[in-house]
Amino acid sequence: MGFPGTWMTESESMVYRVVPKCACSSIGQIMFHSDHGRYFDGDIHDSTTGLHKWNQPESQALIEENVKAHKALTFTCVRNPYARVLSSFFDKIAGIQRNGKRYRGNLVPQLMQRYGVDVGSAENGFEFDQIASFRRFLLFARDTIRWRRPMEPDIHWSAMSGHIATFIVNGGRYDQIFFTEKFNEGMQKVLDAAPTPVKLDVNEVPKFNESEGHGPKRAHKVSDYFDDLSRHLVWEIYKKDFQLFKYDFDDPDNKFPKAEVELDEVHAKLGR
Repeated sequence: MGFPGTWMTESESMVYRVVPKCACSSIGQIMFHSDHGRYFDGDIHDSTTGLHKWNQPESQALIEENVKAHKALTFTCVRNPYARVLSSFFDKIAGIQRNGKRYRGNLVPQLMQRYGVDVGSAENGFEFDQIASFRRFLLFARDTIRWRRPMEPDIHWSAMSGHIATFIVNGGRYDQIFFTEKFNEGMQKVLDAAPTPVKLDVNEVPKFNESEGHGPKRAHKVSDYFDDLSRHLVWEIYKKDFQLFKYDFDDPDNKFPKAEVELDEVHAKLGR
């Protein structure tokens, strides 16, 4: 199986297990800059040089050797599950992608037909009932994760613990797991602990959010999207994420974790 979703600097100063919708664009750009003293021109997900990625065949042996010997500082980043699944909906379902098309081609028409999800259009200013459509999307997301139908679960809304677990099960170990909500603090700790060729102050890094501006803005506070049924579905899908990464299930509007991640607990519970 190897280490899918893993990126490593060319200097092998740090290894990062990508978790979608958890500041991965910013992290990738910072890793790139820490080697080359400049940012990648474009979306870092599109880079094919300057950063080792598991999906680049020539990088796989180098990543595997580094990870198994734990030669580099290894980290990942997590995010509040309520905010993350909302972000997935607004980016991947309601939004238009960088190529000017809908995500995964016929996915949105399928959601409209099977689940009654309405996402408006650019012509009508993306006007639609955000709350009703999101709740229907959440039902679809649960179906993909629980029963793998009408499709396999997508990486953008499958649980963070699943992404993070594959790395552990296949022989990796994390040195740091930090929170998107405390990004500058957490990323700076990584940079301070890694022997990077180029030093970087995270506070000076520009904002990299490749999904921004391609669709509707969230019109309500987080808790408005989650009624009792929605919260039940969120718990069914993301129970481990709340428990392991210390987020507040009882208050959807509290985006901050209640405690630090306990690395030993994460390795013990996800390494089985």
